[in-house]
Amino acid sequence: MSDPMLTAAISHWGARFVANGVVLTDFEEVTKSISSYADWCKAWSARAAHHEALGREALARGHNLTAGECLQRAGVYYHFGSFLFAHDQEQMKAAHKKQIECRQLALPHLVPPGERVEIPYEGKTLAGILRKPQGVTKPPVVVMAVGLDSTKEETDAYEMPFLMRGMATLVFEGPGQGEAQYDFPIRGDYEVPVKAVLDYVETRMDLDTKRIGMWGVSLGGYYAPRAAAFDKRIKACIALGGPFNMGAAFDSLPDLTRETFRIRSHAKTREEAHKNANTLSLEGIAGKINCPIFIVNGRQDRVIPPADAERLAREVKGPVVLMMIEDGNHIANNRAYRWRSQSADWLKEQLG
Repeated sequence: MSDPMLTAAISHWGARFVANGVVLTDFEEVTKSISSYADWCKAWSARAAHHEALGREALARGHNLTAGECLQRAGVYYHFGSFLFAHDQEQMKAAHKKQIECRQLALPHLVPPGERVEIPYEGKTLAGILRKPQGVTKPPVVVMAVGLDSTKEETDAYEMPFLMRGMATLVFEGPGQGEAQYDFPIRGDYEVPVKAVLDYVETRMDLDTKRIGMWGVSLGGYYAPRAAAFDKRIKACIALGGPFNMGAAFDSLPDLTRETFRIRSHAKTREEAHKNANTLSLEGIAGKINCPIFIVNGRQDRVIPPADAERLAREVKGPVVLMMIEDGNHIANNRAYRWRSQSADWLKEQLG
């Protein structure tokens, strides 16, 4: 295999794909079928279309559980086709549109089902998905912030540990993310969009708005603690693999990640993007975090320096659990069994 970009993608993304819903055989077959990263989005979209067709067939037959499973999987595949394909906007947007469509079709048929929500924000809206645990009246809610390249269509595997423990989940896409990437650039003061989300949560009579947890993955692992520092409605926080200072990490990021950050921060040049990255910082902010926080990363993370998680743990003022997975990659997706259930147990205890 001569394409270094494709080689890097295959070697570093496999664990995340499988942990978040991709069938291992599909990962192997799709990645073996291409010789250039230029074919990535097309190949994954084709395999996604296969699962979509299975889902639509099941839906037509009234086999709703099967339909939900297949369409959910299709949405994940379309997502992984588009997630770092920002350099080809036409292909990326086409796959992104399909991932939204597939998960939306799946939502009523998932267990538990989901509801699309649209949250007022700066004259427009932020899209999200709300799911509530079955048999629980007014559950606590976990507000979930995705990362630079993740979306609400990828998060079923992240949602389930909380739902199974009686907590509702509200995953949303903020500035520079998912559906919001076209209207709003990435912003460092993420407490602003989170305020809009929490204001929306407080309008829901079916949720316990006094028991709100905040969760964030990858760049969301910066966004969540950043929001917790400013908004005291957040009673506990989980931060997964987030940077302490994005600007400090910028030059060492993989090239695809830096280019995606440039595009989603609406910057014209890498230099301008780096300036934007400097605004994503917990310098002087981490000490304002008083709520309990659970911090996770892998010691072998090639994206975000593992020391960032340790620094966050040192500087927060509230109770802290730091889980460093010694043989874990970025967010320790290769060892998800070490922290997903455990962090959900912890949050259930914090929210009572």
